[in-house]
Amino acid sequence: MPVFYLSENKQTFPPPFLADQTGLLAVGGDLSVQRLITAYSSGIFPWYNEDEPILWWSPDPRLVLFPDEIHISRSLAKAIRKNVYEISVDKAFKDVITKCRDVHTETKSGTWLVDEMLAAYVLLHELGYAHSVEAWKGEELVGGLYGVSIGKCFFGESMFSTSDNSSKVAFAVFTKWLAKMDFEIIDCQVATKYLSSFGAREIPRKEFLGLLEKTVVKPGIIGRWTSLFNEEK
Repeated sequence: MPVFYLSENKQTFPPPFLADQTGLLAVGGDLSVQRLITAYSSGIFPWYNEDEPILWWSPDPRLVLFPDEIHISRSLAKAIRKNVYEISVDKAFKDVITKCRDVHTETKSGTWLVDEMLAAYVLLHELGYAHSVEAWKGEELVGGLYGVSIGKCFFGESMFSTSDNSSKVAFAVFTKWLAKMDFEIIDCQVATKYLSSFGAREIPRKEFLGLLEKTVVKPGIIGRWTSLFNEEK
């Protein structure tokens, strides 16, 4: 399959089924708000390293977690009950995304959160489309995750942890809240043992896109989620 080149003037994407075997669909374009929303709504996401152009992906199969299917192990349930961590939403978005970048850089597991991507997601957050989940130990931010919300789908992007089980507790509590808010899909992108342990499973891209088409058009929750989370958690 060919890899398509995107101009900065045209916001549309080629159909995701034209991605190559690795899931790579297109190169170029920009990280404008409209392009990112169009991409996520179409089952496409950006991922690239500092020395590369913007790369757009739509892998097949796709790892998804249906919020009402989340599996919480006994050990994790015990960690949640201990209340070691205070979980918040949208309290420290920039800190969370920066720590995601720093932790992955320190462990040499990837440096895709280049400055322009960080700035793009901060802007999405300011506009009410991107959200963070924080795990606090006292006043210290020790874990968290962030992603993008469109309709009733949450597109998970990255997480970090500097304390035992902090990101797991944050993810579990947040997923339960998403289920309560009638979210239908958490897009986990590609398979990892970490997310599979929560009950995430791979489905064919065609099935994912069919679900996504119905989900992203449903009424979403745009804006800061802090107060709503505190009320409903």
